[in-house]
Amino acid sequence: MIDLDAVTAIDMHTHAEVSERGDHSLSAELDAAAGAYFKTEHRHPTLSQIAAYYRERRMAAVVFTVDAESATGHPPVPNEEVAEAARANPDVLIPFASVDPARGKAGARQVRRLVEEHGVRGFKFHPNVQAFHPNDRRAYVLYEVMEELGVPAVFHTGQTGIGAGAPGGGGIRLKYSNPMDVDDVAADFPGLTIILAHPSFPWQDEALAVATHKPKVYIDLSGWSPKYFPPQLVQYANSLLKDKVLFGSDYPMISPDRWLADFAKLPIKDEVRPKILKENAARLLGLTRD
Repeated sequence: MIDLDAVTAIDMHTHAEVSERGDHSLSAELDAAAGAYFKTEHRHPTLSQIAAYYRERRMAAVVFTVDAESATGHPPVPNEEVAEAARANPDVLIPFASVDPARGKAGARQVRRLVEEHGVRGFKFHPNVQAFHPNDRRAYVLYEVMEELGVPAVFHTGQTGIGAGAPGGGGIRLKYSNPMDVDDVAADFPGLTIILAHPSFPWQDEALAVATHKPKVYIDLSGWSPKYFPPQLVQYANSLLKDKVLFGSDYPMISPDRWLADFAKLPIKDEVRPKILKENAARLLGLTRD
């Protein structure tokens, strides 16, 4: 269990890009494109290195892989390895998992097993890389189990650095990441907690509309330096969505150090900053007693 008094922030969005065995979660082409897009080098820490990195900073981190094997042909970092790393580092790591929607009913059984047997606390979807619309009814068997078990679902929204700049974007299609597709999921599964990941360019207003309209939809601020946040996102984070906006970095593609330094320069109200950095996440993850 995370000691909330011992951590200064909860990073809701970090990636397990490489396993302890050295296997990568992305193909070489997509990995290189992401590195060039984010201008990052040496961004392949193992899970044990991620734990040490966040412990040094007195932060906790939600960590996950992305299972897009049906669309890419590339196997992910195993969910079980992420869960095992979190068990070994319970003071800093919070395990989420990823199940390819193409796995159907077998995927739904995997969701249940990962929660009940491995202690997974939530699930990550990347519609662009997984090549599916979130409101595709084939994915609903996964959401049904997540809603039943009370674990949140994170959906990548907006443009992605995965494949950016590669010929044809590496085959990655942006159409899958419109947050309005997730609005259908929120309507059809009202008990499911949903996190819209990232400022949702070019659909920022759509994301704000969904989050204000659906009670259990949150927004994480990962993937962008805060200095590039659209003004309406800052306005809503300071007001209507002050209890539903979450700190996330997208580490190792963006470091929490860089994110927090730029966040400190935003005109965020003093009473709202701790909500975004820790309190909202703690409540969403069930880390508080209230």
